[in-house]
Amino acid sequence: MEETFETYRSYLFSIAYRMLGSAMDAEDMVQETYIRYQSASPQTIHSLKAYLTTIITRLCMDQLDLARRKRELYVGPWLPEPILTDTTAEEADPEKHVEIEESISLAFLVLLEQLQPFERAVFLLREVFDYEFAEIATMLGKSEAACRRSFSRAKPHLRKHRPRFTASRQTQQQLLDSYVQAVETGEMDTLMSLLSEDVVLWTDSGGKLKTAAFRPINGRDAVARFSIGTRRFRPQNYYTEKAEINGQPALLIYSGDRVFSVLTIEVEDRHIRAVRIIANPEKLARV
Repeated sequence: MEETFETYRSYLFSIAYRMLGSAMDAEDMVQETYIRYQSASPQTIHSLKAYLTTIITRLCMDQLDLARRKRELYVGPWLPEPILTDTTAEEADPEKHVEIEESISLAFLVLLEQLQPFERAVFLLREVFDYEFAEIATMLGKSEAACRRSFSRAKPHLRKHRPRFTASRQTQQQLLDSYVQAVETGEMDTLMSLLSEDVVLWTDSGGKLKTAAFRPINGRDAVARFSIGTRRFRPQNYYTEKAEINGQPALLIYSGDRVFSVLTIEVEDRHIRAVRIIANPEKLARV
């Protein structure tokens, strides 16, 4: 089968989304990659996949520098843009399922934000997309040694901050259901028992909801009280729906026919160690 740009469109999006944590920006980078591909001479392209990967990775590195400057003005905590994953093409391969889930999880994307653009590119190309260091060096225009050093710095840093054990899908769903039930009924003791002692809650509204917390909330008691307190700020006649967001169980809260907010949790040792609420309307278009 003849390779075309469309052969790699979803693959390019998967790179760009992991690089940027924004589906909207990732789509823009895919389109810009297409424009550059269209203007290239076919004789200069020896491997279409490598050529496109090089373009989109470099575009994303530049975009990350720009995005970081913009985020200095962002109101409140910044979280990645959530995407529905229960029907994505990537899910079709069972052998890659767990690996893909983790590499697009909100928790993982938040960790990647701590890396510099070059480190992020090297780490993802090596760890997620299985490129050799020599290939990565060519793509990024750096030495192989520099790429190896960057990867060696990034990997232990990310490992240190990731959960020691990945909770099963069933455990995640059970804890999310129990959390939602305790919040809905105001059962403070039950809610406290679900949370880890050092749990953290983030609300990303981009400053568009006055009731959102503009800084992370830390600790079991504070998170439990905030969680129960937010019920009164939900829209009238709201309803909820279970979904899979970024490879993890999630709850969608609707106001009419639009998603008002997305709720996800992170689990460790059968307790909730993080709660993430995304309520910035600009980030919910794909949900």
